[in-house]
Amino acid sequence: MTQRSAQMEQGTRPLTWPSSSLPEFTIPSKARSSVAYIVSTWPSLSQTFVLNEVLALERRGLPLRIFSIKEPKDEPVHATARLVRAKVSYLALRRRWRPVLQGNLRTLWRRPGAYSRTLLRAMLRPRWSFFRNFLQAGYLADLLFGEPVAHLHAHFASAPASVTMLAHHMTGISYTFTAHAKDIYFDGEPALMRAKMKRAKAVVTVSEYIRRGLRSLLEPQAGSKVHCVYNGADLSQYKYRPSGEKRNGFPVILSVARLVEKKGLGDLICACHILQQRGRTFRVEIIGRGPLRRALEAQATELGIRDYVKFLGARPQEFVREAYERAALFALPCVVTAGGDRDGIPTVLLEAMASGVPVVSTTVSGIPELVESGCDGLLVPPGNPARLADALDQLLLDPNLGRNLASAGRAKVSQRFSIDRNAEQLLRLFQPEGSDEDSLSVL
Repeated sequence: MTQRSAQMEQGTRPLTWPSSSLPEFTIPSKARSSVAYIVSTWPSLSQTFVLNEVLALERRGLPLRIFSIKEPKDEPVHATARLVRAKVSYLALRRRWRPVLQGNLRTLWRRPGAYSRTLLRAMLRPRWSFFRNFLQAGYLADLLFGEPVAHLHAHFASAPASVTMLAHHMTGISYTFTAHAKDIYFDGEPALMRAKMKRAKAVVTVSEYIRRGLRSLLEPQAGSKVHCVYNGADLSQYKYRPSGEKRNGFPVILSVARLVEKKGLGDLICACHILQQRGRTFRVEIIGRGPLRRALEAQATELGIRDYVKFLGARPQEFVREAYERAALFALPCVVTAGGDRDGIPTVLLEAMASGVPVVSTTVSGIPELVESGCDGLLVPPGNPARLADALDQLLLDPNLGRNLASAGRAKVSQRFSIDRNAEQLLRLFQPEGSDEDSLSVL
């Protein structure tokens, strides 16, 4: 039996009832306490930050258990995902509605009071999506029963944090969650966000910019539970090759992103058209897929630069690392959409800087916390293709500037954005109140 089929089989166990007493959600005395990670999709090609974090925590000896809200997409998988030791279970309703309902009945039988109170909370929010999260939480509580899970951690303040909060109400297991950007500014509902934050042991943000915004939702005395823990890069995975070393052919302007509005790739294509009109020689490689691909291809064709731009589609991390090695510079001109969607600090900027590639981005959200313009990269105002073209041109014409920015960028990532350093911060937040550092079985 494959690992995947074994994981899915878990959700089809027969409906059985406890014979007498109603057991509490306690950790077996001889078991090593673990942390359950609740994520939106596992594995996910675009969420390398979650994969990196899981691997860093496992390297520290922390036993993990992964629960995915959705089924994985039909896309390439990073090779490093195979290094994850944690068992994975799926909470999606579409393919397993029967075991989900059976799991909810078992949770109701074990904890009738807690389950009923949580159901009332869910009914106060007349949205199918939240009731779906309730059913997923009841199933999660059933899967957690008898497992040595001492703490829950969700990635994204949207559905994963909702499921985790509801499971906390049913089980009493403490929880934390990481808020990124879209899940706050685009998907966020202030009253529900406050409820998630109020019950959480701690709230993690990926930038100080987001931390300030979330603290404003809480009472002043409760603001201290919001912590900034940057997404980190595993420096051992990236070969440092300073910009300016000879690369074959024309200089490559690289971008790695989902093809969605907030990445600003339309501005990048406009900026490259300006560079073409200035007589510059270059080519553009865009790695990623998304709903805007056809529109971006049409834009490049209309501007007469389709031969300059290669759309490479979704690729695994191994391919992306090779792309960093051949790139002359990296561009990600993020914007804030009309609906409020935006990035936090894009992980690909960390990766490019770790690889010795000078970066050009915008002053959106937490990006200035990573990139100090003129010191370790270049920043321009969002939605300004002319300024973006000037920044790209500056690096194409001045290799020494690129080398200096790349060197400073690698140093900053090493000092402040190492995945190992940031994993230590998370471990401290996961520890139960008043516990010693060994309570979660960290080696």
